[in-house]
This record gives sequence, structure tokens and C-alpha cells, in this order.
Amino acid sequence: MKYILGKKENMTQIFDEAGVVHSGTLITAGPVTVTQIKTVDTKDGYGAVQVGFGKKDLKKMNKAMAGHLKGISGFSVIREYRVDDVSGIEKGTEQTVSQFVVGDVVRISATSKGKGFQGVVKRHGFHGGPRSHGQKHSEREPGSIGGGGRAGGRVIKGMRMAGRMGGDRVTVKNLRVLAIDAESNQMIISGAVPGRRGSLVEIRGV
Repeated sequence: MKYILGKKENMTQIFDEAGVVHSGTLITAGPVTVTQIKTVDTKDGYGAVQVGFGKKDLKKMNKAMAGHLKGISGFSVIREYRVDDVSGIEKGTEQTVSQFVVGDVVRISATSKGKGFQGVVKRHGFHGGPRSHGQKHSEREPGSIGGGGRAGGRVIKGMRMAGRMGGDRVTVKNLRVLAIDAESNQMIISGAVPGRRGSLVEIRGV
């Protein structure tokens, strides 16, 4: 499985060979360094590769993590990916964006933009109340949230109401790699990617 960590830059446009324009997101991806290899034979009991991204001084890390990364380097982000075959992967080696090729289908996970406290119209897509027949201030109200006939007079769990919106882990599937620049560690992914500029993104091959 292909995997890499990166940072979202901005959206752009790119033309293919037929002259068709595609919208995409520019991502600075990698390089990532292998910090640990787990196999079925070890006490871990499963196959996985742990990688680090983003430089960080070992002196600024807690002792447990500093000891774990001793002899390699400090990283601001540590992630682990399940793989079936770890042969050929060694601790301390770097993995770059060159493992991907144009046309690869990937899925991207990131933290979505935080939007603060929002009402039900924006948060859940409610239509609001009617605009006629004496209604005055109920255009964006949620309406009834319960009653004696629905749940015994209580508000049921999971009721969609106003609240804090955004800041969730979002995964977008079936995105394509449109372009790769191995020298500058950048790639363009089709469509929009969750998060703000500078957000950490996880790119995984399908």
C-alpha cells in the first residue's frame, strides 16, 4: 500500500493532454522517515510501518518518544499504516512522493475547517419555517424537538440541533493524482481536499 503525509497548500487548475482543465489541490508531500516496523512474528502481532513527518528537536519531545526515535531524528507527526508485506522496508529510510504515479487513485484524510457554533440550517441543511401565514421570526428555527407523542415528552438521543460545526476528521475517497514533482516534493490531487492551508493530510493508495 502506498502512503505519505503532507501539507495542504492551495487549489489550482491543470490541463491534461487533451486540453481539458481539471481543478486540483497542491500538496507538499513528504518525505517521511520510517521510525518503526511491526510484523506478525513480533509481540505486536500485525504488520505495519510507522513513519514520521515534520522535523522537531528531540530535546522538545517527551522522554518516551525521544527514546523511541533515538538515532533517527525528531518528528512533529507520527503515523502508522497497516501493510501486509514489510519486506524491503528498513528503519530510518525515507519515502518520497515518487512512489505515486500520475493516475493513481487515492483517499485523503484531514481535519476539516472549524466553523464555530452554527444553527441547524447551516449545520444540518434544515429548510427552516414557512415564510407566510403570520410567521415572523422562524425562518431559521429548528422546529419541534420532541413531545408527548414522539418520545414520551423527552428529547431523543441524536437529535439534530445547533452546535459546534467542523473540526472533524474527514476522508475523501476516489481522488486521482494529476501531477507529481519529485524534486520539490509536491503533487496535485484532483478536486478539493478537507482542511485549511497548512493542514496535515494523509494520502493513502487504494
